[in-house]
Amino acid sequence: MKEEQDYIQDLAEIRSMMERSSKFLSLSGLAGVMAGFYALAGAWLAYSVLNFNPAVISYNTVQPGASLTNPSQLIMLGVTIVLLAVGTAVLFSQRKAQQRGETVWNATSRRLLASMAVPLLAGGILILILISKNLIGLAAPLTLIFYGIALYNASKFSYDDVKYLGMIQVGLGLISSWYIGYSLLLWAIGFGVVHIIYGIYIHIRYER
Repeated sequence: MKEEQDYIQDLAEIRSMMERSSKFLSLSGLAGVMAGFYALAGAWLAYSVLNFNPAVISYNTVQPGASLTNPSQLIMLGVTIVLLAVGTAVLFSQRKAQQRGETVWNATSRRLLASMAVPLLAGGILILILISKNLIGLAAPLTLIFYGIALYNASKFSYDDVKYLGMIQVGLGLISSWYIGYSLLLWAIGFGVVHIIYGIYIHIRYER
């Protein structure tokens, strides 16, 4: 009986070692929660301070009498949110990796970033092109869609749950591309509320 238990334990250890070598498991749930709060704050600033209201935007026109902020201000706000979220993710992941006796920058994390790079770069360039053509109404939906695709790709090198987060983001992006007037709200739900819920889930399931 004892030998059988030892055998099962050995198999579990081997499986754990293989998983650590093939998957980046230092992603922090708390970083996801913080990213969600950054996104909610950004959505509030875009709407209340920068006067960005998708309800007055069609795909390529603005309704008469509507007042919109300079797109460059929205871009700067978006870049700031991304930098805060990425910086927090790196800090928390590095701390978690140290606790696990691992390094945050390894072959697996490089594969994870590479899997996300193509959709994120392609999406970012496309969004900038659309903004330059005054198609600002599609910016929020496309950020959700391309980010969701990047997460789905990255799930092969991290927690399997990441792919469900990606699918939710893509779904919200597709819905918001149809209902442009609600795109900022759906963006806040996707990047804000969903991230907070996902981060709490990851923290409870894998970090406690």
